[in-house]
Order: sequence, then C-alpha cells, then structure tokens
Amino acid sequence: MKSSNDMQFHSNRCIAIHVTDIEKAAAFYGEVLGFKLVSRTADQLEYDSGTFLLYVNLSAYRSAPIPSLSVSDIASARQTLTDAGCEIVEDRGGSLYFRDPFGAVFDVIEE
Repeated sequence: MKSSNDMQFHSNRCIAIHVTDIEKAAAFYGEVLGFKLVSRTADQLEYDSGTFLLYVNLSAYRSAPIPSLSVSDIASARQTLTDAGCEIVEDRGGSLYFRDPFGAVFDVIEE
C-alpha cells in the first residue's frame, strides 16, 4: 500500500449534484441551460456542459456541487483519507464521497 505521501489525487472533469426531482432537473439542465445529455438512467443524468461533465443524481437529499478527484487505487486513497481524519460520507466500492477537515465534500473515483 502507498503511504499518504505517495498517494496521487488529481482533479478530473466531473462534478456531481444530488436532486430530489430528476424530471425537473432534466428540464432545467437540458432545456433551460442547454447542456448536452450524454447518458440517462432512472436515477442519474450525465451532461456535457463544455468544460466539465455534470452528474445529476436522484437522491433523498439535495447537495451543493461536489467536485471529483481521480486516483489509481481507491483502497489506498480510502486509507489515506481516513488516516488524515477525513469522514467517508458514502463508500460505493470503486468510488467514494469524503468530507475534508474543513467540511467540504469531494468525490473520489478510481481510474
């Protein structure tokens, strides 16, 4: 396992938000803002906004935009973050949300 000094986190082009109404979100982001729909499932919309990909996730709660980071090894990243005192908010196996020591939430995905 890599030490925290060896773990490389880097930003990617993804931002996620959580909404309680996927149809209203589809109308707003697709029709009002004109973002290009890349893919759609029952609980997620993926838009190409130009500079970043916007993932709109259906959820019981709403969220502010969540920036995304990429890593080559999610297990090492998880360990690095927990060792640093970060809270793992949601662990989805190959990706996770964590809260940094200042309260900001980030998404981490394994490349």
